[in-house]
Amino acid sequence: MILEQYYVECLSHASYLIGDQTTGRAVVVDPRRDITEYLDDARKYGLTIEGVINTHFHADFVSGHLELVDATGAWIGFGEAADTDYPIRRLADGEHISLGEVDLEILSTPGHTWESISVVVRERPDAEPVAVLTGDSLFIGDVGRPDLVNIGDSSTSDLARAMYHTIHDKVMRLPDTVTVMPAHGAGSSCGKNLSAELTSTIGEQRRTNPSVQPMTEDAFVELITSGQPAAPSYFSVDAAMNKRVHPLLDRSRRIPALTPAQLRAALDSGVRVVDARSVDDFAVGHVRGSVNVGFDGRFAETGGMVAEVGEKIALVTYPGDEQDAAVRLARIGSDNAIGYFTIDRGGAFPAELADLVQQAPRVSVQQLDRLLAENAVSVIDIRNPGERDVGAIPGSIHIPLAQLRMRMGEIATDKPIVVHCAGGWRSSVAASLLRAQGFEDVSDLVGGYNAWAVAGAVV
Repeated sequence: MILEQYYVECLSHASYLIGDQTTGRAVVVDPRRDITEYLDDARKYGLTIEGVINTHFHADFVSGHLELVDATGAWIGFGEAADTDYPIRRLADGEHISLGEVDLEILSTPGHTWESISVVVRERPDAEPVAVLTGDSLFIGDVGRPDLVNIGDSSTSDLARAMYHTIHDKVMRLPDTVTVMPAHGAGSSCGKNLSAELTSTIGEQRRTNPSVQPMTEDAFVELITSGQPAAPSYFSVDAAMNKRVHPLLDRSRRIPALTPAQLRAALDSGVRVVDARSVDDFAVGHVRGSVNVGFDGRFAETGGMVAEVGEKIALVTYPGDEQDAAVRLARIGSDNAIGYFTIDRGGAFPAELADLVQQAPRVSVQQLDRLLAENAVSVIDIRNPGERDVGAIPGSIHIPLAQLRMRMGEIATDKPIVVHCAGGWRSSVAASLLRAQGFEDVSDLVGGYNAWAVAGAVV
């Protein structure tokens, strides 16, 4: 048996290649759109990819099932409740897929979505299971949230109750030795307490995962429907894309370099300029109207928060990051990166753009406290609900980053604005987005809430 995991930090996304060396037959589970790794490893192991299984309609990225079908002719498998406009193989609860010796058993595991399934992996049909690919049902440290993509007339509560039975009646009845291999890890918006570990076991989750402990169904519903991170608006777009035929990712495409004049023209024409450099370099100097989404963070997901899927984007990057940045955006369906402009680390924009360059104002904890004492500032907290539960700056307005573009009308402009997150990366995104949208006096808090709390300002 071959079982490979492919993890993308930028999306906290895991996909899998499962193959049988004796027959050379393989399937890919929950693939992303840039499929070269799967194809390369299939060749390396002498495998033919004959099927693509999606555990559900993903919302945080565009799945690569259409790209794999185009490259290999494979069939596409979904749970029985799935509804698509392309041909699929409907996978029933208890169904077995044979790759030769290697056996895959389908478990219907609704809760995150109605069509959700998990895949139990055995080295032989009569053997004990060795792994379960749980999609977004059982995570390491949590379970999938039930409020991202409801189907039909169902409610979040309906899905949460389905998840209760999925966890207690299906997944946690597997042997303790079975390896748990989910579709997402820490940082994903598909749950709230996901671990940074990429695999675990059923036994370890039984001991350590708060969401699978014995509790009533009502208590479980309350637990998994509260404190979830704000979902980016592009999630609904990607979930819809995954149900229909859409243009394939062009694996050979390379975005072109932009001249200073072309970057200026892009800004003038309303193209969204995404500056992928570090917070510090962006603060020292950036072109007016650009939004800082650092390549060192959750670039793809955050890019989907600051620009609509399909919106034209010009990238500012460090040399060597430009093509990877375009691919990361394409993973969430943003295929319209028109080009890139590079700047060395610690470098400056050329003289031709000097009139467009500005600094990003930032404030320290001490400066913020003085402004608060004088009632001379509006503080915007862009953390997620669960983060704010641990403490908040008095008087701050809570607008999670994922909702900021839609809720800008709630922000008063009669005072200077200071934006903060937990540590300072997301606040640079938010402050630059507000400035790009016409807010004039916007700073972000250096070190974020964590620095403010450490300084002893918690009340």
